[in-house]
Amino acid sequence: MIGNRGADGCNVVTIKEIAEMQALADEWLRGGSRIGCVPTMGALHEGHVSLVHRARELSERVVVSIFVNPIQFGPQEDYKSYPRPFERDLSLCEENGADAVFIPAPEEMYAVDFQTHVAVEELTTVLCGATRPGHFQGVTTVVAKLFNIMKPNVAVFGAKDYQQAVVIKRMVRDLNFDINIVVAPTVREPSGLAVSSRNNYLSEQEKVEAATLYQALCLGESMIQKGERTAEKIKKAMHHLFDAVPSSRIDYIEIVDADTLQPMETIHKAVLLALAVFIGPARLIDNKVVEI
Repeated sequence: MIGNRGADGCNVVTIKEIAEMQALADEWLRGGSRIGCVPTMGALHEGHVSLVHRARELSERVVVSIFVNPIQFGPQEDYKSYPRPFERDLSLCEENGADAVFIPAPEEMYAVDFQTHVAVEELTTVLCGATRPGHFQGVTTVVAKLFNIMKPNVAVFGAKDYQQAVVIKRMVRDLNFDINIVVAPTVREPSGLAVSSRNNYLSEQEKVEAATLYQALCLGESMIQKGERTAEKIKKAMHHLFDAVPSSRIDYIEIVDADTLQPMETIHKAVLLALAVFIGPARLIDNKVVEI
């Protein structure tokens, strides 16, 4: 355990070993403190900071995990190149009220003969689950492990990863974790682009082009608010916006039930507009819930 002092004067510790994190969580709980956790893969930004602030509002102790989880990346994805600016991440945690930062190594989290996984079924067959096979099994497995290690009363996730939040809520419900899952709003740049660690991959011009994701969501929302109820017409209009974006390659644009994530042909209740688009080298996701 390594101690540091944050800008707000609170002591911050960095922990690398599972047993040590569990012991600290037990100590906090015995003392009557509620624990809030923010699971991350690092490369922290304003969105993560907002999650830490929300966890602080809901609990007496806040722990941030920083772990680039190898089992949620596909063979051709960016596990090796994923940004890992640890010193900057630690400073952000210190400055924004975290009490502990849990930073395990992959071999600490996964034994050589590791063979147990957590899988949520139907919710992971659509959207990102359809184009990233195995991704959500990796997410739910590592989050379940982190919950057992950090022992939180509340865990805070971001709305940008809407499907992830829905999947984790279902895992928590189905497996009876005694944890409150809180979803905090997406933080955006002035252009509307959702802040993301993968925005670091973009050139300045590509960042301008990436704002088209949010523009497409706003177009879809506007069409629904004006009375359009045919999902295919809305998706085509959203697709069309990317014709003028030379660096773009659409993974998916979908309109789904906001609760079940199943595709919706005719809109008759709240829907999730969701898209994943490659802008240059970066696969970016975004979404918007539209009520009717």
